[in-house]
Amino acid sequence: MIGSHSLNTRNTSRLSKAKRSPQHRQPSWQSVLYQGGDLLFATWVGLICAVPPCYMQTDFQRPAEAAELKLAQAIVPIAPRAVNPLTLDITDDLLESDRPNLLQAIANSIQYIQTPSADKRYPVAGISRDLMERSLVRFHRLVQVSRTAKDLQQAVNREFDLYQSVGRDGNGTMQFTGYYEAVYKASRTRTKEFQYPLYRLPPDFDQWRSPHPTRTMLEGSQQLSGLEIAWLSDRFQAFLVHVQGSARFELPDGNLLTVGYAGKTDQPYRSVGAEIVRDGKMRLEDVTLQTLIEYFKNNPQDLVTYLNRNPSFVFFRETNGRPATGSLGLPVSAERSIATDKKIFPAGGIAIVRTEIPFENPITGKLELRPIQRFVLDQDTGGAIRGAGRADIFMGTGDRAKQRAGLIKGDGELYYLVLKR
Repeated sequence: MIGSHSLNTRNTSRLSKAKRSPQHRQPSWQSVLYQGGDLLFATWVGLICAVPPCYMQTDFQRPAEAAELKLAQAIVPIAPRAVNPLTLDITDDLLESDRPNLLQAIANSIQYIQTPSADKRYPVAGISRDLMERSLVRFHRLVQVSRTAKDLQQAVNREFDLYQSVGRDGNGTMQFTGYYEAVYKASRTRTKEFQYPLYRLPPDFDQWRSPHPTRTMLEGSQQLSGLEIAWLSDRFQAFLVHVQGSARFELPDGNLLTVGYAGKTDQPYRSVGAEIVRDGKMRLEDVTLQTLIEYFKNNPQDLVTYLNRNPSFVFFRETNGRPATGSLGLPVSAERSIATDKKIFPAGGIAIVRTEIPFENPITGKLELRPIQRFVLDQDTGGAIRGAGRADIFMGTGDRAKQRAGLIKGDGELYYLVLKR
């Protein structure tokens, strides 16, 4: 899932103006920007900015290195002298308007936490599956009975302990991005208008020899013939679905077709935006999804060349109209679900995010970044979401969600909530 981006050369969050302990001082934008090669492209630039629950594999493992942090090292109890976000004046801004949405997101996590799959993923940082289940059930009840966001925050502060992600720098600095579910036009059959296919997972995929064929090999052969699940009218758009990991399609007969991630080859991901900048055809600060679309519109001869520089390839499955689904196998909720590295963070867990997201200015109609502190559920993951310093916020479905997701690219903090023992 991807959104267009308006890139800035600074990443100073207004949240940083709040009182923070010295360990939460953030590195400068420039110092982070050039560490780790493709860091920028792995997280913000047009095609790979926000993580599909499936796809991107990049060099974005620094400076926290995601150097296979042990489970107990990724989140730690909040330090005694650290600022407790539950004691701050800023509260959950969405509670009054989307309480049912939050309750459904919690219910989805409860459903997951009771599965054998969840049992295999716990304990995390000493947190047992049973404790996380009891935490979710109690949090669900508190959301039901709390009259205001302030009441909820105070109740949670009384009953829950806080664990903080160590972040990408060991001091709690998280990098947040946004993702969304796209809506495109497509056809189930190839026509003069719809020429570019998406494919089902081959039935013998588990037997494919490694390394798998590259994108160029697969698209230049008949190996996937007969596995077409949908045809799109634009090659670049089809590529974006690979990056997004799922999509909704409006068919010519008026019906809806939904697809989700089914698998990917073991080839590495390479950023189209990064390649264009490396070739000197665009400046780093000018790269957004819209500028990339415009570039290929004006230079159609370059499209196949750059797409083929990314050897990785994604396969899809029909989801029969289901809403966007996260890595837990359950629907993700707009502005209430996040994606993190499930090797080190508690799947299905309750979290607090502190960062900036865009809101529409009621006077100008423009999107403007504002600080938030919001309860979310950790229900998704992605190939580029690796290590303790990355999190992605699901912003919903359609064009507005795309626009908002594309503007999320700031630093912040991530905390997990667990019932006091």
